[in-house]
Amino acid sequence: MVTARIMQNVPLPNGSKIPKGSKVEGHIVEVAPGNGALGARISVRFDKLRLSDRVIPIVVNLRAIAGFMEVYAAQTPASSPGLGDVFRWMTTTQIGGDVVYGDGGPVTSAENAEEVLGKAVDGGVLVRVRANEAMGCRGEVDDNDSPRALWVFSSDACGTYGLANVQLLHAGKTDPVGLIILASDRGNLKIQSGSGMLLRVGDNRR
Repeated sequence: MVTARIMQNVPLPNGSKIPKGSKVEGHIVEVAPGNGALGARISVRFDKLRLSDRVIPIVVNLRAIAGFMEVYAAQTPASSPGLGDVFRWMTTTQIGGDVVYGDGGPVTSAENAEEVLGKAVDGGVLVRVRANEAMGCRGEVDDNDSPRALWVFSSDACGTYGLANVQLLHAGKTDPVGLIILASDRGNLKIQSGSGMLLRVGDNRR
């Protein structure tokens, strides 16, 4: 079994939310150890959302994954707090480059400081998801541009960040839907505790 923890409240279309701290559960489907010629590979499927005493079946795909140090850096202000500064009000940079102007402040794109994508909330951000065509990630589907809970990830975050020699071979968007395959381009593969994932629930369109 593999478990992950929801890191910020996730608003739902019906006005309810998935509470911060809820668990996502899955299992390892396959492991292929590395050897002299090929890197290691691991296949994982997350298929349950645990809400207190309820277990809800889900199908998710992986939009982005980041190592522990990338997650830490995204929560740490670029400049040291000065006298009178409140840590949570300081500016930080998301994984992927978007800029967060403190808790409750605006979130702007990495390319254009005047393009406001959403706002920071307690424990994360609510922003509009943008496509990342170079990496193969779609934006919103069905013209739904409601703000999404992305925690420490940018609006166009896609693929792997801060994971040396790790590639995302299959995100689970297409058949086999829901199956996430990570591979090392050489040797063994290790995903440390504290790494972050941006999972997306829904259909199998890109």
